Amino acid sequence: MRAVVQKDKNGSRCGRLALGCGAAALASAALLSGCAGPAEVRPVQTRPAGTRPAPGGRGAPEQALILRARQAAEHARLVAAARRWGLNEVPLTPPPPPRVKPEIRARAGFEVKHQVDWDLPPVFTTIPTDQKIVFLTIDDGSEKDPRFLRMMQDLKIPYTAFLSNYLVKDDYGYFRTMQAEGHTLNNHTLHHPYLPSLSYEDQKAEICGMQEIMKKQFGRAPTVMRFPYGNYNQDSLRAAKACGIRYAPIWNEEVYVDHWEYREDDQKMRRGDIVLTHFRGRSEWDGTMVDDMRRFLNKVTREGYAVARLEDYL
Repeated sequence: MRAVVQKDKNGSRCGRLALGCGAAALASAALLSGCAGPAEVRPVQTRPAGTRPAPGGRGAPEQALILRARQAAEHARLVAAARRWGLNEVPLTPPPPPRVKPEIRARAGFEVKHQVDWDLPPVFTTIPTDQKIVFLTIDDGSEKDPRFLRMMQDLKIPYTAFLSNYLVKDDYGYFRTMQAEGHTLNNHTLHHPYLPSLSYEDQKAEICGMQEIMKKQFGRAPTVMRFPYGNYNQDSLRAAKACGIRYAPIWNEEVYVDHWEYREDDQKMRRGDIVLTHFRGRSEWDGTMVDDMRRFLNKVTREGYAVARLEDYL
């Protein structure tokens, strides 16, 4: 039996693939052959137990071929998954996390008095990076759609959830499943109030109270939170720091099931932008979370962006 492999134009993985009428055939072929191409893959040779290939022998090339075949099979699986969930293209794979984390500062104009000398958590909308990536964040926790979990797991799309207890307490298990699949759960306060209208002590109760819930229900108190509505004042940042929060990201774009909204006047995404959406369904939107994610993924992929994990850059 022979198998063949194909290197893409980058020489490392299959690149973007449009899901046209031939995608199903391509996916089937790729699963059998590791993507079409001219290079012949030799069958893996078995060796007596306890023996090792000689240095410089055929062991390393064989392992490389096995790895390439697995990568091709995974790409073919993603082709099938993208088609199954109605995407126009296979989502792009993000680069490895940076070895040195970028320096995160408060966005200009988003600082409060004593921001630096009191070492208050920065409020920011974009991660400094040269990579063409964006970060998906999802707020509140109202809708608990099992199809959304399956879609994101099928497509291997990372995201960060910011949870408010009054919306998630009826089904902590849904979010434990999310956490077990590698997604990070962060603080969005107990009751989602407009924080600047509250005293320092009341803000602290909202933030620290959610920290305690997070630790009890999910095993850890996070160091990242999002202020409800993106609104805060100096007391908000002081209270967040007192509760163990180090970062307070908000967003640069927001995606809905039927449209996008932008913070910047030019209505464009930028490298490292944080994108917001919500746990919402047909009771509040004209569509489902799957529809929302389809709109999000089709746009970012079409514009050449991969979705990276926010916490890998903090």
